[in-house]
Amino acid sequence: MDIKQKLLKKYKYKIELHAHSSPVSPCSEITPEELVEFYIKYGYDAFVLTNHFTPSLFESRSMEEGIDFYLDDYYKAEKYAGDKIKVILGAEIRFKENRNDFLIYGVNRDILQKVYEYFDKGVNAFRQEVKLDKSLFIQAHPFRETCTPINPEFLDGIEVYNMHPGHNSKPAFAVNFAKENELNITTIGSDFHHPIKGHIGVSYTRTSVLPSNSFDIVNILKIKDYVMQIGDSFLI
Repeated sequence: MDIKQKLLKKYKYKIELHAHSSPVSPCSEITPEELVEFYIKYGYDAFVLTNHFTPSLFESRSMEEGIDFYLDDYYKAEKYAGDKIKVILGAEIRFKENRNDFLIYGVNRDILQKVYEYFDKGVNAFRQEVKLDKSLFIQAHPFRETCTPINPEFLDGIEVYNMHPGHNSKPAFAVNFAKENELNITTIGSDFHHPIKGHIGVSYTRTSVLPSNSFDIVNILKIKDYVMQIGDSFLI
């Protein structure tokens, strides 16, 4: 048995760590139900719904109304999926200070409320003052044209391979940044928004166990019980 076959045998579960649905993420062209259908079609076992949790959600909504709206796509996807595929809650957040994006794995309503309270204060204050002991705070595509990597002391890891076809996320820069700053948690994600050829089914996080919730994802990433894959190639 060659190395590839051994990896496929051990890490048999295919998971997406970065996906968006509409209307919560207005840049997405896919409903929660369509997202479920796509990931089933391409043989995934689970996906993390990391919709945009940003100040714009609350322009005409109270905090509670905005969080309810945010969670609605997740509940729709989860209900539609049934036992056919695991739908896991995540979040891609942005503070008012700039256009940097951050993925949170290990998220619930209480954490979303904390993020809301820090939209005006910024990422530094959020990371210094809010404890996320059971979560992970990952900078998404830190070298994309609109983004800047933040102080690595405030990060648990970074998304090194962002596969969105409409952006150059400079993965080589991200890999080097992670290595130079000893960020041992690195992730891959399709950043799926649009039902176009080449945007889905091209990258996977493969795990040896199937996560059942957002906090299971945290445990898998922390103990590094996963491998990353693009197409038929493993990233080792």
